[in-house]
Amino acid sequence: MTFTLPPIRYPALASLLLGAVAATGFAPLDLWPLTVAAVALWMGIVHSAATARRALWLGWAFGVGHFTINNNWFQHAFDFQDKMPPVLGYFAAVGLALYLAVFPAFAAAIAWRLGRGERPDTAYALAFASAWIATEWLRSVLFTGYAWDPLGVIWLPRIGVARLSAWIGTYALSGVTIFAAGSLLLIRRRVAVPAVTAALLAFAAASARWTDAPPAGPGTPLVRIVQPNISQNERGEEDGERVLAALAKLSGKPGPVPRLVVWPEGVVRDFIESGYPPYIYNGASPLYLRWRLARLLGPRDLLLTGGTALRFDAAEDVVGASNSVFAITPDARIAGRYDKAHLVPYGEYLPLPWLLRPLGLARLVPGDIDFDDGPGPANLALPGFGAIGVQICYEIIFSGRVVDRAHRPRLLFNPSNDAWFGKWGPPQHLAQARMRAIEEGLPIVRATPTGISAVISADGRILAQIPHETAGGVDTPIPPALQPTFFSRMGNRTAAAVALLFAVLAVAIRRRAR
Repeated sequence: MTFTLPPIRYPALASLLLGAVAATGFAPLDLWPLTVAAVALWMGIVHSAATARRALWLGWAFGVGHFTINNNWFQHAFDFQDKMPPVLGYFAAVGLALYLAVFPAFAAAIAWRLGRGERPDTAYALAFASAWIATEWLRSVLFTGYAWDPLGVIWLPRIGVARLSAWIGTYALSGVTIFAAGSLLLIRRRVAVPAVTAALLAFAAASARWTDAPPAGPGTPLVRIVQPNISQNERGEEDGERVLAALAKLSGKPGPVPRLVVWPEGVVRDFIESGYPPYIYNGASPLYLRWRLARLLGPRDLLLTGGTALRFDAAEDVVGASNSVFAITPDARIAGRYDKAHLVPYGEYLPLPWLLRPLGLARLVPGDIDFDDGPGPANLALPGFGAIGVQICYEIIFSGRVVDRAHRPRLLFNPSNDAWFGKWGPPQHLAQARMRAIEEGLPIVRATPTGISAVISADGRILAQIPHETAGGVDTPIPPALQPTFFSRMGNRTAAAVALLFAVLAVAIRRRAR
C-alpha cells in the first residue's frame, strides 16, 4: 500500500512551516533528515492540490518559509549600512524570500501537471526531481543569479553522498534529494523504490572512506591563511594601521619551504597599485605599502591579498573600481591581479540604475560608484606555485562557473568578507565552497576577516580551519588536485541530462500506467 497523507486543514500554512523546517538541514544546524522529511511531507501536500494553480501557491508558501529561515543572515548586512536603518534588514530578508519562493512554486506546479497520478508514485517523484533541477538552475542564472544553498548541500555531513556532485553536479544532486524525499511517499510492504533509494544513498555515504584525496607530498609549498578577526565596523579609514599590524603579526615567519600567504577580502584599505593621480593616495605611497607587505615574505614566498583597483577617465576622475586580488612578490612587485567578475547586486553595484536611482535606492549600495565586473574565471600564474584560480567571496557559490576550463589551476583561492553575514552565513558559505571543491576536484583555500577560514581538500574535506570570530593563522601543505572530474569536464550539462532523464522516465511511467 502507498503512504497517503491525511487531509490537512490549512495546507498553505503547513507548506510554509515545512519550508522553514527544511532550512534546518543546512549549516550551521545540519539537520538533514529533517529537511528530507519536511520536503517529503510538502510533496504530499502538493500532490493533494486540486489544481496546478493551487500547487503553485503551495510551492510558493514552502519557498517563503524556507528562504526566510535559510537566508536570515541577510539581515546582518544592514547593520553596517550607514545610509539605511538596520531594521530594514528584516524586511529585506523576507522580501528576498518572496522572490526566491517563485522557483519552488514553479517546480511544484510543473510536477503536479506532468507527474501527478491518483496517488504519489515514482512518476510523480521523478517529475518533481526534474522540475526542481531546472528551477534551481534557473535561480542561479536569472537576473545575474542567486545560487545560495542549493538543496544538495545538505548532504555534506554525509560527504560520500555529497561526492556524487563530482559526477552530476550540485543541482542534479538536489534533484536526487527531491527524488529520495518523494520516495518516502512510496513506502510499500515489500522492498521497492524507497528501499533501493535508501540503499544506494547509504552505499554512497559509506564510500567516503575509499574516495578520500591523497595527502600532499614531501616538499610541497605551504599555504598560510591569515584571519585577523576584525569586524566590519572596525575597518574604517582610521583603522588601517591597526589592521595591517594584525595581519602582519599573524602572517608567520618565512622558512625553508615556499609559502603562499593569503589575506582576506576587504582588509587592505589603501591602494596597492601605482600610477593613480596623486590626489587618490592622500599622502599614502603604494610603493611603501607594497614594501611593508613584502617584508613579511621570504625569498620564495608570495602574498595574495584583497584590494581595490580604480579606473579613470581622461580628466583623471574615478569612473570605475574593481574588487580585486593582488599577488605581491618579495621584491614588492605586483605579479598579477584578478578582478571579481560576478558582482553582488546592491552590494557592489546598483541594478537597473535608470529606474532605481531616481527612487532613492542607490543608498543600498555602499560607496559612490559601482564596481566594474571582471572578465570571468581566471588564474594568476605565480612563480613557484603555478596557476592559482581566484573566486572572490560570492563567486564561489555558482556551480560550474568557478574555473577557467581551458587552463585548469592547481587550486582555487576564495577570499571573502563574511563579517557582514552574522552566525549563519559563514558556515553556509564554507559548505558551498566545499561543494565546488568536490565538483571540480580542486582544493580551495578560503580567507575571511572573521571566519570561517579554511583549507579544503579536492574531495571536500576540511584539512585546516580557523573558527568563526577567532584570530589566527594556519600553515598547511597545499593539497593536491585530483584528475578532472566528470562534472569539471561537462559542467551543468550533467544537470540538464539528469533532469531530462528524470522527465523522460516520469512520462514513460505515467503513460504505461494509463
